[in-house]
Amino acid sequence: MQKIAVFGGTFNPIHNGHLHIAEEFAKRLKADKVIFIPANIPPHKQAPDLVPAAKRLEMCRMAAQENRIFQVSDIEIRRGGASYTSETLEQLKLIYPDAELFLLMGEDMFLTLEQWHDPQAIFRLAAVCAAPRSSSKRSRLKSYASHLAEEGAKTFIEDISYLPVSSTMVREAVKAGRNISSLVPKKVERYILENRLYME
Repeated sequence: MQKIAVFGGTFNPIHNGHLHIAEEFAKRLKADKVIFIPANIPPHKQAPDLVPAAKRLEMCRMAAQENRIFQVSDIEIRRGGASYTSETLEQLKLIYPDAELFLLMGEDMFLTLEQWHDPQAIFRLAAVCAAPRSSSKRSRLKSYASHLAEEGAKTFIEDISYLPVSSTMVREAVKAGRNISSLVPKKVERYILENRLYME
């Protein structure tokens, strides 16, 4: 059975931390592919510096060239409106009916899963994967994973070394005129600077 890791997010912009998590989970899950899916409109968080979806998609495509099993889908952008993970997984299940789906996410998102739109659909359609940002948070994630298991969720909590990079950090560095070459892939860096993203 094909194993597909699904990595959704605002990706505003995609950065080396995202790629590190995707690579590590792909190895541990023995995933056949990782699909990055930039949100059209993120329902979970305010995004004041959100650049247009087409530009975030383009940056994801550039970053995905770093690994042969990485792919990018515009499924949420084409669907329009708020991007609900449950609806995305429903669509992916139609495209890959025989695949096993694994949903990758960060610690913060994982700990709010039950507040997402239709969490039961998410639990039914995919195993949820998360990594703690520090060893002190591991027990909290494990405890929440046990709680989710009672709700029918299948979870994977993995100790993946945390790369201290965030999209906020990248945006702030660009705005301040600092170098971002250690935070994002080279092509993404060039794209940000050429298109003058996050400079205002």
